[in-house]
Amino acid sequence: MKTTKILCFLLTAASACAQYVPPSPTGPVPGLIDDYMLSAEPSLKGWDIGVNERLRFEDKTDAGTTHAGSNFDFSDAPPTTNSNDYWLTRLMPRVGYTDDWVSFLVEGRSSYSIGDDRYTSTAAGKNLAEDDGPFQLQMAYVLIGDLKKFPVTLKVGRQELVYGEGRLVGNAYWLNIPHTFDAVKLRYQDSFVGVDLFAANLVYVDEDHFETGNQQDTLSGAYFDFPSLKKENVTELYVFARNVSRGIVTDNWSMVPAPFRFTAPQDTYTFGYRTKTKPGAYGPWDYGIEAMWQTGDRTAVFPATTVAVAKAAPRLDQNAWAFILQGGYTWKDSPLKPRVAAIISFASGDRNSTDKDSETFQNLLPSNHGLYGAMDLSSLQNIEDYRVSFSVKPSATTSLTLDAHQQYLETTHDYWYNVAGVPRNTAGATPGSGKGFNINPGYSPDLGQEIDAIGGWTITRGVILEAGVGHFFEGDYVKESFRVVGSKDANYCYVQATLNF
Repeated sequence: MKTTKILCFLLTAASACAQYVPPSPTGPVPGLIDDYMLSAEPSLKGWDIGVNERLRFEDKTDAGTTHAGSNFDFSDAPPTTNSNDYWLTRLMPRVGYTDDWVSFLVEGRSSYSIGDDRYTSTAAGKNLAEDDGPFQLQMAYVLIGDLKKFPVTLKVGRQELVYGEGRLVGNAYWLNIPHTFDAVKLRYQDSFVGVDLFAANLVYVDEDHFETGNQQDTLSGAYFDFPSLKKENVTELYVFARNVSRGIVTDNWSMVPAPFRFTAPQDTYTFGYRTKTKPGAYGPWDYGIEAMWQTGDRTAVFPATTVAVAKAAPRLDQNAWAFILQGGYTWKDSPLKPRVAAIISFASGDRNSTDKDSETFQNLLPSNHGLYGAMDLSSLQNIEDYRVSFSVKPSATTSLTLDAHQQYLETTHDYWYNVAGVPRNTAGATPGSGKGFNINPGYSPDLGQEIDAIGGWTITRGVILEAGVGHFFEGDYVKESFRVVGSKDANYCYVQATLNF
């Protein structure tokens, strides 16, 4: 009944309010080195040489992503600390060139975490999900074609994939090790329709080794847009296929930290529809709708699953769904440009874990940060996230945002899945025992509320500062999960500096 009422309300309001997200840049953003080269030697036009350096400090209290794992988030008596503070540093140098018909980009990456309590000397990849050694190849691709002169382009090599808001496929740029793929992508574009056709192998984190795409994990798809269908709206249709061979579980994962170890063997297919208003189409109002449905089959396998269990895991018929509804209003004539938005994110959970069907929506390979809370405690799986966002721009170079989230499990017959799509499942916590997270059908679905405040300041074109704080008020589901040992709220803060040269 609750879901039906909310759907009816937002669908009724859809013609009056929405939020538009422009497409991601197709190439690197010019930096200070590019500016200097072009002013000193105009003949170097077309070259892109730059360095991006990012330094971030994070402090997570009582939901700290430690080596104890997210199963002990909020616990008042964990086997070890569940708080974590650490530094992340990422250096990404690049060289690119763009001509009339051919362009290329080569980008490296050096990612380290310092003081990270996820560290475990004997664990795969030392359990450091954001630290993979002195130098890796982030991107190396060639793009052939010019859509202004011919309707087809071909992009081949290591590249990032970003579609829509990145809720299913994104570069996860917030992470210290962003998603990248060894891929082939064909683009067709005319005045009526555009389509990306791609096939890609995910590049897995492999600490202190050269990282390569795993040919047993293939993401492919077709993403359509219709630029002239309606002048007020962007309309997109897509299908993504994730095909993971069962043989992936026997690969050598000794250097790969969770959650990047083998994903669930599967053949899943996600069909989606997305529409958003174009800027200014409805004056101060904007809206967006995205609906997704999954079919195919998969195994219920996660990074901690043993090889023997993963090899024997039965295939489950996949039938799952998710949708996003959002609307907003911007006071464009005000100096601060205040904006208020409401975003609802729903994804189905499995209502019977003992049958041969799976109703748990699979979040694929997304850019989840901030979509379901800045503290990144949840993914688009078995979740109901109600979000209200208020933002202002005191100047052209500063922005402030205040977000509030109310979260529920879509069903308590399924797990609470963390931001990486891994279930919180405490070993030895039998259902209803109150000793930790599990499938607890008798518990309240109320996960809790999260409040986030984030501010950003562009000091100069090449220097950006950002800071944020968050607090998660534990809900009844968390309290009931730890009622034997006790539980508590969680806090988060970060400070980040980004330098573009």
